[in-house]
Parts: sequence; structure tokens; C-alpha cells
Amino acid sequence: MEMAAPLLVFVLLSLATSLTFASDPSPLQDFCVADNTSTVFVNGNVCKDPMLAQAGDFFFSGLDVPGNTSNKQGSRVTPVNVLQIPGLNTLGISMARIDFAPYGLNPPHTHPRGTEIIVVQEGTLLVGFVTSNLANGENRFISKVLYKGDVFVFPIGLIHFQFNVGQTDAVAIAALSSQNPGVITIANAVFGSNPPISDDVLTKAFQLEKNVVDYLQAQFGPKN
Repeated sequence: MEMAAPLLVFVLLSLATSLTFASDPSPLQDFCVADNTSTVFVNGNVCKDPMLAQAGDFFFSGLDVPGNTSNKQGSRVTPVNVLQIPGLNTLGISMARIDFAPYGLNPPHTHPRGTEIIVVQEGTLLVGFVTSNLANGENRFISKVLYKGDVFVFPIGLIHFQFNVGQTDAVAIAALSSQNPGVITIANAVFGSNPPISDDVLTKAFQLEKNVVDYLQAQFGPKN
């Protein structure tokens, strides 16, 4: 009996910890179809009347259609999140199709609100992520080459990328642990912010000459 109280405390703390680290909050009803036309701001999306829910609220078509990769990076992400499927609201999941031209890159980025798991459908991808600062201050780079049918996980919030190392097109399907995981593309966020980050900050942070910073800001900054 003396062990009962400490064990109960341990269990309760474990449950509290698991809830603390959950990506999206658990739903409190069967579904909460997002009203994406609402002008009300809440943490998530406003629900529409459940009696008005239709099959189309839970449906998306077109993930079989290749994305247009004719851009500088040679890749295209087709998201399927709460903006495309309103019925995903409060359910804590989403997905995406990622298309790559030969040697195309999905550049280093993070998802601040979701862990990502991908499966390669076609092609050969070099993937990797970088850890946060470890006890010794090191940022470890963890990387692997993936082939058709391979699966890889990118932990929530960590910088990661996918690069097509093959001479043919590649396709991957990603699942994420949030209805809207968000995307922070590192170069765009740092050098393309609006308004721009001070040159003094960027030159010192990245140990670059001012003309290089100006060039990068011109490349990644907002286009008129």
C-alpha cells in the first residue's frame, strides 16, 4: 500500500507529460468541420454547424496528379491540410504529396507544429534532419538515402530536407501530426522576411559580407 501513492503520482505525471507534448489538442466531439470563411480568430478553426456537414468536407481529390516542378528548387509540395479538407479540423493529422524533378530539392525547413513521416513512392531521395543543441553543444546531422517503399521520420520542429539524387522524377507522400503543421523554409524566413532583418544582424550571425547578405535578401525577399 505504501507504493500506491508514489505510483499514482508517477502515472499522473506521465499522462500530464504526454498531453503537454501532444501536437494538436484532442477533439471534444465527433468532428468539427472548419468554417474557413469565418472572420473569427481562435486557436485552430471555427466549427460550422455539424448538421450542415457533408461528405465533401472530408474529401480531397487530385493527390495522384504530379505537381509542377519547373521552379528554382525543382520540387513541388501539394498540401492536404485543414485548408483543403475542412473536416480535418481538431483531428490532428494532415498529409502532402512532394514531387521532385531530377536533382530537385525540398529545401531545409521545419514544421513547428507537427512531426512528419514520409514514404517514397518513386525515385531515390537523400533525406536528413539536424538535432537541436545536444549536451555538448553539437547539432547532429542524421541522414539516409531512401528508395521506393522506404519510410523516414522527421521529429517535430527540427530542420530537415529531401533531395532527389536520381536522374528521374521522384515522388513521396508525407503524413504530419497536425491539422496545420506550418512550414518555415529557413532561407526564405531568414533572408526574405518582410520587413527584412537588419544587415548588421545577418552579417554577424552568418559571418557574411554585407554584399552577400544583400544578394540573398534580393533572391529570397518579397517580389514586387
